[in-house]
Amino acid sequence: MTDLRKKSFSGLIAEVINDPDRKPLYKIILEIIILAFYHKKIPGQYFSQYMFKKDIRNIKDYFYEDFFFHKIKPFLNEHGARDVIENKLYFSFFFSQFNIPQPEILMYNHRKMFVFGKDCFEINNASDFKEQLKRLFEKNYRCDSIFIKRTYGSYGGKQVFKLTKDQLTDNGVFLENLYSEVITTGFLFQKTVSQHPELNKISSSSLNTIRIDTFIDKDGKAEIMSAYLRMSTNNKHVDNISSGGCQVGIWLDSGKMKKVGYSNIRTVGTKVYTEHPITGVIFEGFQIPYFNEVKELVIKTAELMPGLRLVGWDVAVSETGPVLIEGNSDYAVSGNDMADGGYRKNPVFRKVLKELNYL
Repeated sequence: MTDLRKKSFSGLIAEVINDPDRKPLYKIILEIIILAFYHKKIPGQYFSQYMFKKDIRNIKDYFYEDFFFHKIKPFLNEHGARDVIENKLYFSFFFSQFNIPQPEILMYNHRKMFVFGKDCFEINNASDFKEQLKRLFEKNYRCDSIFIKRTYGSYGGKQVFKLTKDQLTDNGVFLENLYSEVITTGFLFQKTVSQHPELNKISSSSLNTIRIDTFIDKDGKAEIMSAYLRMSTNNKHVDNISSGGCQVGIWLDSGKMKKVGYSNIRTVGTKVYTEHPITGVIFEGFQIPYFNEVKELVIKTAELMPGLRLVGWDVAVSETGPVLIEGNSDYAVSGNDMADGGYRKNPVFRKVLKELNYL
């Protein structure tokens, strides 16, 4: 299993030096100096975006997060509209009225108050919590597992739990810890999406989601900027890069995966993937099922929120089609930037830069 402890700076430098796929050291140093003058700051993204690799030549096309967060998004996303998609409960209530396919919410809570169907009640101890979970599974007898995720603020796969029926018969430690976590704030209890068999071939331990970001122009028309698939590479139930997962870019015209998969250099190191390290599935040319429907769903969803002109959407693909998992108005552009090979050359993102006079 991948060691998710963050590597030290000196450890990373040693890995870069010993990486057979790196550029010559003099070129790495020269490019860092060039980017420092170009961006007028230390280019930390040079390593996190794997720009030290031999095959990456267009280093000026890659963005750094500070610019995106502070110079772009505040001028395109209305602060008051963010709660609709950043709060997962509001998100579900809002988009369900437009028949947007989403994971079914079986129960939700705020601290010790729980809502189950039309019933609202208080749960004061782990034993009663366990009994309520049993009732939840009994009422949804075809459901073998549920996802429990924080209503807001669960970034990077944190505070996301997967609960199976079998875990209801354990020694109680897991459920006691889960109860203690759940009552600190609000959580959703969602039915697990049945993933498409083709995506299970890549990684069946996690729900492999597509991050696909959109831009809405001044006329209210939404366009897709880029997309990539996230997957677990260590048999975890989450696919986030920060949890040791891997991302692979997707060609928008064909819905096929690109050649190289990237992870988080601070946890996984300098290695990149051309195939899944556990299943052995080769990335290049792998067809994402229902990809045209994924794009249609995202465009429809984005245009329902014109106040949020830049959004990163997470979409799963079930056996019957795409399912919208969540939206992120504060998403990190680095993943899409890397998957697309540098956002400054992305034709849709260039419209963003042109509107804000950064071209």
